[in-house]
Amino acid sequence: MNGRRSALQVVEGIDLSGRVCVITGASSGLGRESARALAATGAHVVLTARNEDALAQTARWIGAEVPDARVSTVPLDLTVLAGVRAAASAIRDIAPAIHVLMNNAGVMFTPFGRTGDGFELQIGTNHFGHFELTRLLVPGLAAAGDARIVTLSSGGHVLGDVDFDDPNWENREYDKFVAYGASKTANILHAVEADRRLRGLGIRAYAVHPGTVATSLARYMSKSDFSQLRKYADGHLDLVMPEHGAATQVWAAVSPQLADRGGLYLEDCGVSEAVAPYACDEQRAVDWWELSEKLCART
Repeated sequence: MNGRRSALQVVEGIDLSGRVCVITGASSGLGRESARALAATGAHVVLTARNEDALAQTARWIGAEVPDARVSTVPLDLTVLAGVRAAASAIRDIAPAIHVLMNNAGVMFTPFGRTGDGFELQIGTNHFGHFELTRLLVPGLAAAGDARIVTLSSGGHVLGDVDFDDPNWENREYDKFVAYGASKTANILHAVEADRRLRGLGIRAYAVHPGTVATSLARYMSKSDFSQLRKYADGHLDLVMPEHGAATQVWAAVSPQLADRGGLYLEDCGVSEAVAPYACDEQRAVDWWELSEKLCART
């Protein structure tokens, strides 16, 4: 991973004073490390997550780690679109212009469940909640004049494609691996089409594979689950710590190398070609966006 750079190393020499970065899932793991790194650049970082106590703890931690850090907190529950809309309103009040939106929060390999709006839990949290949040924050991103949307995907997108006819597992037997893969494929399709639609507003979008990171996301995994994943990974599952795993998403947010580029799949602090063709197909990205709009509008 480029010598396993840390998120803090990625931002060395970067000055984002006067800029605003919004991070979902900022209370732990990759989001927490990304927030610390972006705060170190002088940016105003808006932390969002479902657990308000954990958010407050993270804000205090960043304040202790980064002198003069400017941090705000907004509760956000991605599993309830009404809550997403309330959070978006609160974010707009705090920051009329948004320079970075990092769609970092997510769940992985969960038992079958549904969000408050009836979406399958993994795709509802990882994609539809972020899709709606991003849509509502487009005016703020456009106001920045030079903004980036960074959405966390995964190499695990190869585990499953989106199902246009049954995106929420209403007519199939649930498979948590395929469902996770579909949600991560949805993230890439979202980034591809967001970049096409929004680049005229000065907004570029990226999907990021952070590597196999040691975070609480693995709490639903059994030993047999890890064995199955090793088969997909050709026997290699090299875990990295969050401070290193967050490097690529932070790089996506700040790197001058990405100026005037977008719709890309990133890993190891660089552009990656290791993306399934179905996940980056431009027409499928258009169709997935339109379906996402319809499904979110129903709630």
